[in-house]
Amino acid sequence: MQMKKRMLLISNSTNYGEDYLEWPRQYIKDFLNKTGIKRVLFIPYAGVALSENGIEESYDAYEERVNDVFREMGFEIYSIHREKDQASAIRDALAIAVGGGNTFHLVYMLHELKLMKVIKESVENGLPFMGWSAGANVACPTMRTTNDMPIVEPESLNCLQLVNFQINPHYIDATLEGHGGESREQRLEEFMVINNNIYVAGLREATLLSIEDKNMELLGSNPLRLFKFGHDPKEYKPDSNLSFLL
Repeated sequence: MQMKKRMLLISNSTNYGEDYLEWPRQYIKDFLNKTGIKRVLFIPYAGVALSENGIEESYDAYEERVNDVFREMGFEIYSIHREKDQASAIRDALAIAVGGGNTFHLVYMLHELKLMKVIKESVENGLPFMGWSAGANVACPTMRTTNDMPIVEPESLNCLQLVNFQINPHYIDATLEGHGGESREQRLEEFMVINNNIYVAGLREATLLSIEDKNMELLGSNPLRLFKFGHDPKEYKPDSNLSFLL
């Protein structure tokens, strides 16, 4: 029998002027406390520039940074990049956290290590999953609504397909003064012209989607902007039930 899916899809790790992972800490704590889990497998592959000494050292630094926060909440992080058998580490994990950073590199590594299917099957069978920024992007059908630069070419743009809609994290409404390029909404409109059968959730800063089985709720302090081809964008306030997107 298929287990309940439990997920936290977080727009951003840090609000301006706050400590790292400050705003979502209580949500993360509540999410893990429901399960009784104290040890979380961390996936750091989006963190590519956190050390001047190279990519492996960046993963080390990322693990340490996240672990500092999780220890304060009463949990422990251990990183998949130290595991000899990453697929077995996923299967043996009690919960997974996927950090933000560059979505292209994250997706590249998950395909390179053949972990997409393993993660998907594990989460669909009840493994608690949380991800922020790129880590929320990767839960979607594809990574095509990321904001990131393509610093590496993944085998595919396809992702975990744990939800049936796309997420655009860090969604902003504003157009910068003096900036002549497209707004975020205009870029998402381009996506929808080509992919006109899928919703896109514009997750503003300090917002997240909490999924429990077939129920999904918007949490945080800002509304979500939902896009669909042929329809005007619609705003949903915090605490809105968005289960229809699942």
